[in-house]
Amino acid sequence: MSVRRLAEDQFQPTAFAFTADNSAWAEATIRKYPEGRQQSAVIPLLMRAQEQDGWVTRAAIEFVAQKLDMAFIRVLEVATFYTQFQLKPIGTKAHIQVCGTTPCMLRGSEDLMDVCKRKIHAQPLHPNASGTLSWEEVECQGACVNAPMVMIFKDAYEDLTPERLEEIIDAFDAGKGAEVKTGPQVDRHTSAPVGGPITLLDEIKPVRTNLDVKPDAPGEADKTNP
Repeated sequence: MSVRRLAEDQFQPTAFAFTADNSAWAEATIRKYPEGRQQSAVIPLLMRAQEQDGWVTRAAIEFVAQKLDMAFIRVLEVATFYTQFQLKPIGTKAHIQVCGTTPCMLRGSEDLMDVCKRKIHAQPLHPNASGTLSWEEVECQGACVNAPMVMIFKDAYEDLTPERLEEIIDAFDAGKGAEVKTGPQVDRHTSAPVGGPITLLDEIKPVRTNLDVKPDAPGEADKTNP
């Protein structure tokens, strides 16, 4: 996976502050942690900053560091480690994270990335011309049974084909992303077998065990194996 760095200076705003509602939410979130452990709120505060501005800016990292009495480098380490934090401006309507780890790769993730290159931009983390869509390849997103899959913001879309991903991208670009079914895009419930479970519906067959085999009579083995 490529090195994750903050966006160039020309994209960075000069300051960051939570809205009144988000500020109240942040204070309540910090109070959930025991005294001396308030720095554990770093991930939720960064996520709320991203939800507010669309991505994590340098100013937001500095703001969170000051809010939690942390060194800037400590918050930067968190922001650059987790791929759910976007360090550059992304699509305003959808940012598609394509899982490229082995199970998804074996099930066609490269074809999904080809769709993104054709419909969004040839390079990852570059919004399309209208700024509404962007994409990137990421590591395992935890839905290996339902490979290949993508994440769009907080939702997973699994068991994808290139054709289905094209439909999903078009729906988000048209402002209809909320209407798209999340999770598996085939006939399965969560990670259950496609078509539903069949194990308990199989015909029960007798199992032959060692108890069903009669022991040789004394001397029989010697007759057959002189």
